[in-house]
Amino acid sequence: MSTQPRDERRPYRAGRRAMAAAETRRAILDAANRLFVEHGYGRVTVADIAREAEAAVPTVYASTGGKAAILALLIDEGVADPIVEQTLAAVRTSADPRDAVTVTVHGVRVDNERHFDLLHVLTTAAALEETAKETLTRADRAYRDALGVVAGRLEELNALRPGLGRDRATDILWFFLGHHSWRLCVADRGWSWNDTEEWLGEQLSIALLGDRAG
Repeated sequence: MSTQPRDERRPYRAGRRAMAAAETRRAILDAANRLFVEHGYGRVTVADIAREAEAAVPTVYASTGGKAAILALLIDEGVADPIVEQTLAAVRTSADPRDAVTVTVHGVRVDNERHFDLLHVLTTAAALEETAKETLTRADRAYRDALGVVAGRLEELNALRPGLGRDRATDILWFFLGHHSWRLCVADRGWSWNDTEEWLGEQLSIALLGDRAG
């Protein structure tokens, strides 16, 4: 049996190292986000990110990977935004189809508003790099899957207008609530987020429920 004294500080040291690594990773992701938004994905290098995060280039690669991996991690955080599950939870328990649509539009608005600039970075990067294109495809799939939950709930409530099934309803939800629609209204046409949310909600209710009374 060993008689060597145990180092009681070892778990503490390991915890401190893990905390420091997490802080470094967060600093790298935040720095990359700022630089991507300010300068565009194509103009930012890993060295730029390292400098902004006050980290060494090898540390960036070890912590988060290269530039494409960093963008994917940032997008994954957006996909996992708590507002998504909060919105879907409210939709799943809603017994009023109009309320379900209203809750959906608001939740999607909040999600898009929070990640608006980064989504633009991703769509721009997708035209330059195959890996970014794959990230966009994966993010869009998760986005559509979430909208499919809404369509399914409206179908369960027998609220969809005659002849409209879940798949087509999901397509309609994507048409009105996909990130492209928010960018068209807010960025391209200069609408406010509130006006965009209100108009999209009205049009979506008509398209899905056939309800012009609101």
